[in-house]
Amino acid sequence: MGVKKEFTYARAMPEVERRRSSYHHGALREELLEACVRLVETEGVGAVSLRRVAREAGVSPGAPYHHFPDRAALLAAISVRGFERLAEQLRTARAGATGFRDVLVALVVAYVDFARRHPGYFQLIFRPELSKPDKHPDARVAADAAYGVLTDAIAECEVSDPDGLAVSLWAFGHGLASLALDGQLDHRGEELDTSADDLIERSVRFLGAMLD
Repeated sequence: MGVKKEFTYARAMPEVERRRSSYHHGALREELLEACVRLVETEGVGAVSLRRVAREAGVSPGAPYHHFPDRAALLAAISVRGFERLAEQLRTARAGATGFRDVLVALVVAYVDFARRHPGYFQLIFRPELSKPDKHPDARVAADAAYGVLTDAIAECEVSDPDGLAVSLWAFGHGLASLALDGQLDHRGEELDTSADDLIERSVRFLGAMLD
């Protein structure tokens, strides 16, 4: 009679274990940032704690402390990342437009688009009471760099009040973005038998006419 052989079949590695295995290659900090952003998008800023983010990332409760001493440090890191991505999107928009009016309109459109595509980042980057830029100056530096894309574009042309124009455009874009994320444009669009996209497009077109 032959000897019975026992075979051990390799089981599929669960998602959490796959994540943990990647952390040995330096991906823990990145995954914690992404987990926090996902948490903000699904449950809001109030749900964020280092323990909760650790659970979202599938790691031990103490793991985040290897990279972030407290909640504010985590949120500051996300603010830096968010402003860097916003600045990159603004630079791309600026490079793809020609003419003073078209450049400024493109920057506003890019700002609103960023907010709608990355609501988690957008909800955090303008909350200094959460990221505490006085203790984490990198967040302030990143914010100034993003705003600088707008002011640099305005500086290329002669404008009587460049600072006033910059703040006005920022307010315009931020207002549209906030209304879109809060669902107010969807609500107004239903009343007007149109969509949020259409209202944004018409608002931006109106802005372009004012800049002529």
